[in-house]
Amino acid sequence: MRLTTFSDYTLRVLTYLALDQRQLATIPVIASAYGISENHLMKVVHQLARAGVVKTIRGKGGGIRLARPAEEIRLGQIIKAAEGAAPIVECLGEEESACCIAPACRLSGILVRAFAALYDVLDEYTLADLAGNRRALKQVLLRV
Repeated sequence: MRLTTFSDYTLRVLTYLALDQRQLATIPVIASAYGISENHLMKVVHQLARAGVVKTIRGKGGGIRLARPAEEIRLGQIIKAAEGAAPIVECLGEEESACCIAPACRLSGILVRAFAALYDVLDEYTLADLAGNRRALKQVLLRV
Protein backbone atom coordinates (compact mmCIF):
# COMPACT_ATOMS: atom_id res chain seq x y z
CA MET A 1 0.00 0.00 0.00
CA ARG A 2 1.13 3.50 -0.72
CA LEU A 3 -0.39 6.59 0.87
CA THR A 4 -1.57 9.31 -1.47
CA THR A 5 0.32 12.57 -1.73
CA PHE A 6 -2.67 14.17 -0.03
CA SER A 7 -2.21 11.96 3.05
CA ASP A 8 1.53 12.59 3.04
CA TYR A 9 1.01 16.36 2.95
CA THR A 10 -1.68 16.09 5.62
CA LEU A 11 0.78 14.43 7.99
CA ARG A 12 3.47 16.97 7.11
CA VAL A 13 1.20 19.93 7.88
CA LEU A 14 0.10 18.40 11.19
CA THR A 15 3.67 17.56 12.17
CA TYR A 16 4.72 21.14 11.48
CA LEU A 17 1.84 22.52 13.53
CA ALA A 18 2.63 20.15 16.41
CA LEU A 19 6.13 21.60 16.77
CA ASP A 20 4.74 24.67 18.51
CA GLN A 21 1.05 24.41 19.23
CA ARG A 22 0.83 27.98 20.52
CA GLN A 23 2.14 29.64 17.37
CA LEU A 24 0.20 30.33 14.21
CA ALA A 25 1.75 29.04 11.00
CA THR A 26 0.98 29.99 7.43
CA ILE A 27 0.67 27.88 4.33
CA PRO A 28 3.56 29.68 2.58
CA VAL A 29 5.87 29.06 5.55
CA ILE A 30 4.94 25.36 5.77
CA ALA A 31 5.25 24.94 2.00
CA SER A 32 8.68 26.55 2.07
CA ALA A 33 9.85 24.38 4.98
CA TYR A 34 8.98 21.21 3.07
CA GLY A 35 9.69 22.50 -0.44
CA ILE A 36 6.18 21.64 -1.65
CA SER A 37 3.35 23.43 -3.44
CA GLU A 38 1.27 26.01 -1.60
CA ASN A 39 -1.72 25.09 -3.79
CA HIS A 40 -1.61 21.49 -2.61
CA LEU A 41 -1.32 22.60 1.01
CA MET A 42 -4.33 24.91 0.66
CA LYS A 43 -6.47 21.88 -0.21
CA VAL A 44 -5.01 19.91 2.69
CA VAL A 45 -5.57 22.71 5.19
CA HIS A 46 -9.11 23.26 3.92
CA GLN A 47 -9.93 19.58 4.50
CA LEU A 48 -8.28 19.62 7.95
CA ALA A 49 -10.26 22.71 8.91
CA ARG A 50 -13.54 21.17 7.74
CA ALA A 51 -12.73 18.09 9.82
CA GLY A 52 -12.07 20.27 12.88
CA VAL A 53 -8.43 19.20 13.18
CA VAL A 54 -6.98 22.65 12.52
CA LYS A 55 -8.26 26.09 13.25
CA THR A 56 -7.83 28.84 10.68
CA ILE A 57 -7.58 32.51 11.58
CA ARG A 58 -8.19 34.90 8.70
CA GLY A 59 -6.77 38.32 8.09
CA LYS A 60 -3.53 40.10 8.89
CA GLY A 61 -1.57 38.14 11.44
CA GLY A 62 -3.73 35.10 10.76
CA GLY A 63 -2.70 31.56 10.10
CA ILE A 64 -3.41 28.03 11.18
CA ARG A 65 -2.88 25.93 14.28
CA LEU A 66 -4.08 22.68 15.74
CA ALA A 67 -7.69 22.81 16.94
CA ARG A 68 -6.95 20.35 19.76
CA PRO A 69 -3.86 19.01 21.51
CA ALA A 70 -1.57 16.78 19.45
CA GLU A 71 -2.06 14.05 22.06
CA GLU A 72 -5.72 13.79 21.03
CA ILE A 73 -5.14 13.44 17.29
CA ARG A 74 -4.91 9.77 16.26
CA LEU A 75 -2.94 9.02 13.11
CA GLY A 76 -5.34 6.32 11.89
CA GLN A 77 -8.26 8.72 11.99
CA ILE A 78 -6.27 11.32 10.06
CA ILE A 79 -5.20 8.87 7.36
CA LYS A 80 -8.73 7.46 7.00
CA ALA A 81 -10.11 10.96 6.53
CA ALA A 82 -7.39 11.94 4.07
CA GLU A 83 -7.67 8.75 2.02
CA GLY A 84 -11.45 9.03 1.83
CA ALA A 85 -14.10 6.35 1.60
CA ALA A 86 -13.10 4.86 -1.75
CA PRO A 87 -13.08 1.07 -1.71
CA ILE A 88 -9.73 -0.68 -1.37
CA VAL A 89 -10.46 -2.69 -4.50
CA GLU A 90 -13.22 -2.41 -7.07
CA CYS A 91 -15.18 -5.43 -5.84
CA LEU A 92 -15.75 -3.78 -2.45
CA GLY A 93 -17.48 -0.78 -3.99
CA GLU A 94 -21.21 -0.26 -4.20
CA GLU A 95 -21.35 -0.69 -7.96
CA GLU A 96 -21.36 -4.12 -9.54
CA SER A 97 -17.82 -5.41 -9.94
CA ALA A 98 -16.35 -6.08 -13.36
CA CYS A 99 -14.15 -8.76 -11.82
CA CYS A 100 -15.29 -12.18 -12.99
CA ILE A 101 -14.07 -14.01 -9.87
CA ALA A 102 -15.64 -11.62 -7.33
CA PRO A 103 -18.33 -14.12 -6.19
CA ALA A 104 -15.71 -16.75 -5.31
CA CYS A 105 -12.72 -14.55 -4.41
CA ARG A 106 -11.33 -14.40 -0.89
CA LEU A 107 -8.96 -11.52 -1.53
CA SER A 108 -11.49 -8.84 -0.59
CA GLY A 109 -11.90 -10.28 2.92
CA ILE A 110 -8.15 -10.51 3.35
CA LEU A 111 -7.68 -6.92 2.24
CA VAL A 112 -10.42 -5.66 4.55
CA ARG A 113 -8.67 -7.35 7.50
CA ALA A 114 -5.25 -6.06 6.41
CA PHE A 115 -6.40 -2.46 6.13
CA ALA A 116 -8.25 -2.68 9.44
CA ALA A 117 -5.00 -3.88 11.03
CA LEU A 118 -3.11 -1.00 9.43
CA TYR A 119 -5.53 1.57 10.80
CA ASP A 120 -5.53 -0.13 14.22
CA VAL A 121 -1.75 0.23 14.39
CA LEU A 122 -1.88 3.85 13.21
CA ASP A 123 -4.51 4.59 15.85
CA GLU A 124 -2.07 3.42 18.54
CA TYR A 125 -0.11 6.60 17.79
CA THR A 126 -0.95 10.25 18.08
CA LEU A 127 0.37 13.35 16.41
CA ALA A 128 2.34 13.97 19.61
CA ASP A 129 4.16 10.67 19.03
CA LEU A 130 4.94 11.70 15.46
CA ALA A 131 6.36 15.05 16.58
CA GLY A 132 8.08 13.70 19.69
CA ASN A 133 11.53 14.57 18.38
CA ARG A 134 10.78 18.32 18.27
CA ARG A 135 14.40 19.46 18.48
CA ALA A 136 15.51 17.43 15.44
CA LEU A 137 12.40 18.36 13.45
CA LYS A 138 12.83 22.05 14.24
CA GLN A 139 16.46 21.92 13.13
CA VAL A 140 15.40 20.50 9.78
CA LEU A 141 12.18 22.41 9.19
CA LEU A 142 12.82 25.73 10.87
CA ARG A 143 16.57 25.74 10.26
CA VAL A 144 17.35 26.77 13.84
